[in-house]
Amino acid sequence: MTDDAPDLRASDADRERVAEVLRDALAEGRLDMTEFEERLDATYRARTYGELAPITRDLPVGEVAAAPRVSMTKEPARDGGWAGRITGAEPSSTWAVAVMSGFQRKGRWTAPGRFNCFAFWGGGEIDLREADFSAGEIVINCVAIMGGMQVVVPPGVEVVVRGIGIMGGFDHSEEGVPGDPGAPRVVVTGFAFWGGVGIERKVTRAERQRLKEERRQEKLERKAAQRELRSSVRDDVADAHRAMLDGHRDMVREHREARRDQRELRREERDGRRRGED
Repeated sequence: MTDDAPDLRASDADRERVAEVLRDALAEGRLDMTEFEERLDATYRARTYGELAPITRDLPVGEVAAAPRVSMTKEPARDGGWAGRITGAEPSSTWAVAVMSGFQRKGRWTAPGRFNCFAFWGGGEIDLREADFSAGEIVINCVAIMGGMQVVVPPGVEVVVRGIGIMGGFDHSEEGVPGDPGAPRVVVTGFAFWGGVGIERKVTRAERQRLKEERRQEKLERKAAQRELRSSVRDDVADAHRAMLDGHRDMVREHREARRDQRELRREERDGRRRGED
């Protein structure tokens, strides 16, 4: 946020940026669930930058611990669909090597049209869940010698596996899943000897947290509905019980009145007989 414009109206994208920082803070243990819920509620109720700024003032942004809060400066943002992630930009990295060690390519990075990687007595991870793409197709060429590699793709991406394994193998479990319109295509090829290349499809941590929040909210709503139903049933039972008691009291009162009328009638009959005798 710019300090000279606290009254400027915030957009949905501004609120989402703040919500993302709160989700990261919850996952890292900086906030407990109660604080997270309070701040998230305040985030979605905020209408101006001035209301948003205090929510993350004591939290780091991403992995930069020195950053005191979320910047609300209008910067180029990702498009909501795949078109915004296929940028055609210069790739962040085009190769990786692990010899008795390991490597990772993950987080926000620009994946190339072809990525070459080699592992010997080591391993590596190529995570495309938060990546941008230089082209609509990325070929990941994996050579694993007594080592292993893991390719992680987001939902909606088509996967094609063309690798060859000798006393090793390539994971084909994600093949055959249709891709979303406009989504990139991931081709995994190469060679594995006494090693393997695994492929898995996973959502991002933020998406997983969002789904967890949705499930939690649904659970709370179900519990509220059950409490309301139980309360309604209790009220109905209480009403029925009161009606039964009222009916019982009316019956007792009518019985007493009938007995009183009978006594009065017998008394009048006795009085009439006494007057006749006199």
